[in-house]
Amino acid sequence: MLEQKKIDYERTVLIGVITRDQSEVKVKEYLDELEFLTYTAGGEVFKRFIQKIDVPNPKTYIGSGKMKDVEMYIEEHNIGCVIFDDELSPGQQRNIEKQLNCKILDRTTLILDIFSQRAQTSSARTQVELAQYEYFLPRLTGLWTHLERQKGGIGMRGPGETEIETDRRIVRDRIALLKKKLTKIDRQMETQRGNRGALVRVALVGYTNVGKSTLMNVVSKSEVFAEDKLFATLDTTVRKVVLGNLPFLLTDTVGFIRKLPTQLVESFKSTLDEVREADLLLHIVDISHPQFEEHIASVNKILGEIDSADKKVIMVFNKIDQYNHETIEEDDLITERTEKHFTLDEWRHTWMRKVGDRALFISALNNENLDEFRKRVYDEVRDIHVTRFPYNNFLYPEHLDEY
Repeated sequence: MLEQKKIDYERTVLIGVITRDQSEVKVKEYLDELEFLTYTAGGEVFKRFIQKIDVPNPKTYIGSGKMKDVEMYIEEHNIGCVIFDDELSPGQQRNIEKQLNCKILDRTTLILDIFSQRAQTSSARTQVELAQYEYFLPRLTGLWTHLERQKGGIGMRGPGETEIETDRRIVRDRIALLKKKLTKIDRQMETQRGNRGALVRVALVGYTNVGKSTLMNVVSKSEVFAEDKLFATLDTTVRKVVLGNLPFLLTDTVGFIRKLPTQLVESFKSTLDEVREADLLLHIVDISHPQFEEHIASVNKILGEIDSADKKVIMVFNKIDQYNHETIEEDDLITERTEKHFTLDEWRHTWMRKVGDRALFISALNNENLDEFRKRVYDEVRDIHVTRFPYNNFLYPEHLDEY
């Protein structure tokens, strides 16, 4: 018999703050997502600490009283890691580590750690390593205990580098080397894209864990890794797909997330070239998620950052099998009806029917409404192809058979 593998999750606590710019509802949403990120990275959340404060403390992010509460909880429950929802400055990280005497991470470090676990190809590993070095460079003094400046006095004066300066130079040299390597990888990927011929390119984009890889597997009949975790897919996958009599290229890209670290957006721009060069974007949305509208806004923001906001987009609302709306009893005259009470049919008659001509509602896992999805994609791809190659129209007449 096979022995059951036991996974030892790291004991963690989460910390968030309610500020003038971040309401209590928002903080709880962000901490829910941070807990999912922690689970994905291999941690188990034991407690959340939330403090209401006008602006985060410039020294320790949270106030001294709340910090004392966190310190006592860590000692009592043998917590090994504390994760903050926002990015900490190098000074804040040093001060917190001194007081709590345990591992301190922020949202950026956590996402970088997940990316380093998920990266499989040379390109992805190089991009993640570059992002990590660029993030850790200003934080070297907080990471290493041996990096202390040389002591002055007799026999200690003269030329030479301190250890911290030596390490910074090593990191800068490594960053320069990784950038050169990425430039070479970019040229190789550009050549690969150029060798794909004149086929229409379609890219799947969307928030992380919305079902892009699952949909890719169903449509392309391939086996892209898919899992119910954030950033399950990190490496870009391209497959040739034939719908009816029309071939095109379908690309599965890395998922986006709120508060995505700047370093990752910069270092992954070469991977996102697949999105920039696509003729059609399929924006996949998890409609079963309570904050799916915010997810749409986050994806649109990042598409704007990589100069892809003006592309043709089809909105695809996935996971309709998991969508559940709240109901109001007939005799309840107090509860106000909001968006969380909308049925799928009601959602269809909101702003959704104005997005990209009309939005699609599917379940990639249960194959619901996939015929409609294939028909719509076929029509859009065919229009692009015929516009680009009008002399080639006779090769791809209207094909109304099963897809």
